[in-house]
Amino acid sequence: MSSIYQLPSLVQRLDMARLFQSVQPLEIELGSGDGSFIVDYAYRHPERNFLAIERLLGRLNKMERKIRRADLSNVRGVRIESGYFLQYLLPRGVAAALHIYFPDPWPKRRHRHHRLVNEKFPSLAHAALQSQGRVFLRTDDADYFGQMQSVLGSNPLFRVIAVPGELEATATDFERDFQAKGVRILRAAFEKT
Repeated sequence: MSSIYQLPSLVQRLDMARLFQSVQPLEIELGSGDGSFIVDYAYRHPERNFLAIERLLGRLNKMERKIRRADLSNVRGVRIESGYFLQYLLPRGVAAALHIYFPDPWPKRRHRHHRLVNEKFPSLAHAALQSQGRVFLRTDDADYFGQMQSVLGSNPLFRVIAVPGELEATATDFERDFQAKGVRILRAAFEKT
């Protein structure tokens, strides 16, 4: 069985029972890159299911090879744009956590409406998360980090929490590159109220 799930529809919400062999808490990474984080984290947490959302086919193919090498049955990848997936395809209240690490910062002011974590994000994340579900964020872009903190930190749907040490210790491919160059990594975590 392929670890990449072919969406049966682009307009109907996913039937989560078709994705995994076991019913377990679900964590979703929006924008998984080559899967460095999610494969490592899923390997250490066989008691959870993980869904990796990535729009670029080359990155998804790299992720699939990593999933196969690690012989994981608790990770599935989906090729689609993260914002669309979150808004239209993810069923309500299914996720224990959303991981968003180094999303495209869209640095030009006129392009910022394209950012994943924008004014609409808190209500979309709140709908996707289970009770006390969590959102974990990382970026190297200070401006985008400020926006992330503003839209989630000032929203009554969420409260600020500490980033768990285990998550801080699990790096993404981008993060390793940034750390090697001495770039400061900005992290935040929020819990659904």
